[in-house]
Amino acid sequence: MKKILHKILLSVNILFAFALLISYLSVHINPELFILPAFFGLAFPYLLLVNIFFSIIWAVLLRYEAIISVIVIAIGFTHLSNYIRFGKSNESTDNSFKVISYNVKLFDNYGNPDNNTEEIIIDFLKNQDADIICLQEFYLYGDPEKKDSEIKNALGDNYFSHMKLTGSGKNRYYGIATFSRYPIVQKGQIIHPRSSSLTIFSDVIIGHDTLRIFNNHLQSFRLKNMNRSFFDEMTAGDNNETFGLFKSLAASLKKGFVIRAQQAEALKTQINISEYPVIVVGDFNDTPVSWSYRKIRKGLNDSFVSAGYGAGFTYRGNYPSNRIDYILYDDALECRFFDILRVKYSDHYPVSAFFARPF
Repeated sequence: MKKILHKILLSVNILFAFALLISYLSVHINPELFILPAFFGLAFPYLLLVNIFFSIIWAVLLRYEAIISVIVIAIGFTHLSNYIRFGKSNESTDNSFKVISYNVKLFDNYGNPDNNTEEIIIDFLKNQDADIICLQEFYLYGDPEKKDSEIKNALGDNYFSHMKLTGSGKNRYYGIATFSRYPIVQKGQIIHPRSSSLTIFSDVIIGHDTLRIFNNHLQSFRLKNMNRSFFDEMTAGDNNETFGLFKSLAASLKKGFVIRAQQAEALKTQINISEYPVIVVGDFNDTPVSWSYRKIRKGLNDSFVSAGYGAGFTYRGNYPSNRIDYILYDDALECRFFDILRVKYSDHYPVSAFFARPF
């Protein structure tokens, strides 16, 4: 009986170790060419946990099999460092400017006239005293110019703004917005064909220097039922319904991976031709173990990796938690401090970073 249990445990361990290895390939293989590694990359933190569990089990049993998962984990250690940081930054934030990026989930405004999430979030942002605020899944009802003025007044300072909005029903707008205490001297956007995803860039003058701020909301997975948890989605109904849901989920994930890869290439092209140092923020809807993240980050620094501490998970919705919100930056800047602000006004946590002035 012990031999059978040992063989079963070893077989399962090898299976999950192999799955973790496949996840490492997701950063190198464009999902447009081969999709399978992207699915494993999405599951990386959970595959990692299973392998850590097996390493501990074998170590407790004093079995050499512990080396299987230990070696596989060591091979992908750089990916682990994109999720968890152990060294807390002690840099001073004096003479620095603060950037916040936040997916506000449409302010939870789905036609409910009594909803006050927008007021709560704007008040929260005011108290954060950030110099540059980048919002995704921005929502407004009524006249956009009037609403823009109202929000800038509510933030309590002389902010400049750059919004990109699309109609979402009568007098309703969905979009993306950047607010800056520094003058915005040029505005632009990246068009993502056949997608509601939005990217804008804003050139801001800080002192005698100009920075280009890219604010992004890249393609989501567009899952059909975000009101149920992942577990509920997979266990609801009979076997035929569950299989149908699984196929639908897989199709949505595949489409999301492929479209984001195209958007990442378009974004990277604009980053590369920027005449100014860049800060690239937003909801990428992809994890650090993904082709899109690696494509966008190449040549840039990740503020969480540079100055963050603890676990980097930023998504807190019904589906498994993961890290999908970022603040990337140019070598011309120095990140002094990074934080994930664990407030529960949205299905994302806002992220913030302090940067030394580039002069």
